Amino acid sequence: MQLPVMPPVSPMLAKPIKQIPQGEHSFEPKWDGFRSIIFRDGDEVEVGSRNEKPMTRYFPEVVEAVLANFPDRAVIDGEIVVDDASGQRLDFDALQQRIHPAASRVKLLSEQTPARFVAFDLLALGDEDLTERPFAERRAKLEEALANAKPPIHLTPTTTDRDVADRWFRQFEGAGLDGVIAKPLDCLYEPDKRVMFKIKHERTADCVVAGYRVHKSGEDRIGSLLLGLYNDSGELASVGVIGAFPLERRKELFVEMQDLVTTFDDHPWNWAKQEEGARTPRKNEYSRWNNGKDLSFVPLRPERVVEVRYDHMEGVRFRHTAQWVRWREDRTPESCTYDQLEEPVRFDLGEVLGLKT
Repeated sequence: MQLPVMPPVSPMLAKPIKQIPQGEHSFEPKWDGFRSIIFRDGDEVEVGSRNEKPMTRYFPEVVEAVLANFPDRAVIDGEIVVDDASGQRLDFDALQQRIHPAASRVKLLSEQTPARFVAFDLLALGDEDLTERPFAERRAKLEEALANAKPPIHLTPTTTDRDVADRWFRQFEGAGLDGVIAKPLDCLYEPDKRVMFKIKHERTADCVVAGYRVHKSGEDRIGSLLLGLYNDSGELASVGVIGAFPLERRKELFVEMQDLVTTFDDHPWNWAKQEEGARTPRKNEYSRWNNGKDLSFVPLRPERVVEVRYDHMEGVRFRHTAQWVRWREDRTPESCTYDQLEEPVRFDLGEVLGLKT
């Protein structure tokens, strides 16, 4: 492979901001998948990742689509995503399952849950390095390069109209998207630098604290608090964790939690009665995605309520780690239900991708 921009390349990043910015920007949906810079030189294809490690072997159908749709020599930045069973929303859980060590499993999943690649920037075309060109020029060349591309290769929609971007921000969450990206029209492509801006959904919810994991730095401090919400059946469902605390706060929380420590026999997440498909791991279970990482936890009586910030849901769980706001001594655990969560307006993924009119 001989290209003007060679792998590995760290993707250009985005700085979080609260509001859709004013000024000369190009706005586009924020896709919720695996960030990937894809390199093609003739018959050679490499699928890069956010951490610069190749993902080529995990997505054979994407490689095939790149060979059928990319220019002969190109470097394109974008996102690998997977639809849910309905085809109307993104499914990040299904996407995570695609990273598997067994070649036979990779092949099977490529047929059962095929991925799409959504392109949004062009780093090189032919012998030309475009990283020193303004984004407006790179976008125009990307549109030309993928003018005849067919699914599962897509060109992300863009607009320079702030009102349209605001509408996308509110609507596209219903299709599983993560917010809006704003790119200055004159920005160069700067790997691993926060040159763009991202505007994500931010909401609050009151959750039950039902357990904790100790921090890797010591057994006397909290690593994360496990959060629950009561579902329609009156069961406490695991919805995610809070994990970002200053060191001293980790120690304080550890002391605070000790009076609530209980056994699994008295806990709603009793592994002896665990139903198939439950997403919180059993004690001493290890994460498939983090080799050797112990995901066991210390059970707590589900008596305390905490208010957290979250961006959006992935199924019945928070998509990302929630952020601490405050204890809610005025709330009872039983009042912490899914009913409090804001429902995004349903929106079809096919409409975002231009597959439906």
